[in-house]
Amino acid sequence: MCAVSYLNTVPLVWGLLRDPAQKDTFDLRFAVPSVCADQLASGEADIGIVPVIEASRQKLDYFRTCGIASYGPVRSILLISKVPYRDIKTLAADSGSRTSVMLARIILAERFGCEPSVVSHAPDLAAMLGLADAALIIGDTALRLDPATLPFECLDLGEEWTGLTGLPMVFAVWAGRPEFIREPFGEALAASCRYGLARMDGIVREEAPRRGLPEALVREYLTHYIQFEFSAPHQTAIETYLKRAAALERTVVAAIAHPGGAHV
Repeated sequence: MCAVSYLNTVPLVWGLLRDPAQKDTFDLRFAVPSVCADQLASGEADIGIVPVIEASRQKLDYFRTCGIASYGPVRSILLISKVPYRDIKTLAADSGSRTSVMLARIILAERFGCEPSVVSHAPDLAAMLGLADAALIIGDTALRLDPATLPFECLDLGEEWTGLTGLPMVFAVWAGRPEFIREPFGEALAASCRYGLARMDGIVREEAPRRGLPEALVREYLTHYIQFEFSAPHQTAIETYLKRAAALERTVVAAIAHPGGAHV
């Protein structure tokens, strides 16, 4: 099993790591979301926390009970621009999460009418903005930035998505080939999440110094910004996101096929 190495995954796996009744349930390894997706594609992992867009592209099934989502600001998915958003022509993106890259493209296209070219880059804001008009910073790296003090325009993409759709934004799900998306695995993952959410004080106390983040920020992030347990609106949000992503891809393909013509 592959789990994401970011702070926002810790409550999901806390039971798998700490609960004596669950510790031997899975062979658990950690990586960034895109690598988890690659490990599922190669068969190296049977179940993993993967970006929603990758679960769809690989035609994976997924558990509906828990994952990583937000409703409103998410704080850890930031689009930072040195030019007005409508003028963004190049976007340097941290390739760690493909769902966030597609979300940035959707927001820029639908809200600001621009479709920048995307280049992959290590999460270094200065270097990214030296290369491109804007940068997409995600995960723990984004948490180490203070949007209020940056000398650039900054969008929280969770907030933008909820403002656009009125829905939560689901970033990642526990997914795998259909033969593995079954019980007792689903209940074990849901129980691990419940175990972690009930022990937030311990998570904050341990993870804040390990990640070089203030305890207050870690607590606020995990209890206010991130949602871990899913309900019906989260399924609607996944479907809405995938429809908009597919529509954007069709538009890009049409523009390539008919350069200089109107977008269809």
